[in-house]
Amino acid sequence: MYLELFKLHELPFRLSPDPQFLYLSKQHARAKAYMESTIWFTDGFVVITGEIGAGKTTLIETFLRELQSDVVVAQINQTQLSPTAFLQTVLVQFGFSPFHMKKPEVLATLNQFLMEQYSCGRKVLLIVDEAQNLTNRVLEEVRMLSGVETTKEKALRIILAGQPELSDKLNSAELIQLAQRVRLRFHLTALSKAETNAYIDHRLEVAGSQGRRIFAEDTYATIYKYTGGVPRLINTLCDTCLMAAYGKDRDAVTAEELEAAIKELEWVEFASGTNRMKVPTIEQGPAPPTDTSPIVGRILLASEGKTLVERELKSGRLVIGRTSDNDLQIDSKFISRHHCQIVTQQDSCVIEDLNSTNGIFIQSRRVRRHNLNDGDVVQVGQHEIMYIDERSPRVRNSLDPVDATETGTATGTIEKPKSG
Repeated sequence: MYLELFKLHELPFRLSPDPQFLYLSKQHARAKAYMESTIWFTDGFVVITGEIGAGKTTLIETFLRELQSDVVVAQINQTQLSPTAFLQTVLVQFGFSPFHMKKPEVLATLNQFLMEQYSCGRKVLLIVDEAQNLTNRVLEEVRMLSGVETTKEKALRIILAGQPELSDKLNSAELIQLAQRVRLRFHLTALSKAETNAYIDHRLEVAGSQGRRIFAEDTYATIYKYTGGVPRLINTLCDTCLMAAYGKDRDAVTAEELEAAIKELEWVEFASGTNRMKVPTIEQGPAPPTDTSPIVGRILLASEGKTLVERELKSGRLVIGRTSDNDLQIDSKFISRHHCQIVTQQDSCVIEDLNSTNGIFIQSRRVRRHNLNDGDVVQVGQHEIMYIDERSPRVRNSLDPVDATETGTATGTIEKPKSG
């Protein structure tokens, strides 16, 4: 690897959470303070949300490392569980083997354990990461656990961490009782431009740079432009830059290595995916073009065999999700807040899953990333997206809006992917 070339003793931009590399921006410091407050106050939940890659898990690991020995912790990371399986998982974290217990026995064991820990002067903390995946039934079990109390205080402290979908769930009418118990709520946003620069320097310093300038001054602004200040994206791009420099036997990253890394990752500027608006339906007419760059392809969004939306694809990023801040909004409970994205270049078009709950499927097979070909149908929740390549001549079929107009119909149809 490149450690010897750059005179580093550790990899500075690993994606795995490592507390010693945590950069405490103002908002990360505030979120950490909220977590720490659970040790002293037991009158409600603390909820920490943030986009994918915002640093939630690293923050949790740092918080856990600094806890006193009188705090007993259950940390849950696998959250796609039934209510009973979730409660059993909590007991496993506390050292029990509850797999043959029925739910009443599981609950009785948990209550007894909490009371015993309190009588011994210990504090019990439950941390649930990726909590946006918890069903409403499981979240109701969490609420019931929070009600276990002594004559003076609650016996269990709870931190819920997850993606923004968690806030959407807590704001729903079905979970109003749980939402009322949330004492502190904080949302981690991306780093600012100045914080991004400091973040890069901080990680390099921890890895052993000793103040040496490894990234040229003019690379920082471009890194921010392509990552939007999202820590995980910064790590990915910076690590690829170091590998590019290593391949050329250079002990510094210049604009040339940065450009090579961006090309290798096939990234577009982060801001190109931030002009978010709800796309009008075909009946309202297609969205007006925002630039004069050539059209690479089109997508048709369909549900129950009817085309709902058509969108032209030019070079850039198109983010698809449930909320209105996406480029293409699909208002469905089966769609995650930011479900997937389509990255378009002049010679390629790629669809990528954004760590959604229900995923994306090609011919009934779940995929993380797929190079789109003319006619591909992607299943997203209960909707289908058909990709039409406009770069080469092809024979039109009944799905094309031109054909729909010629036949006098308002919408086309789209065939669902066959099973198997």
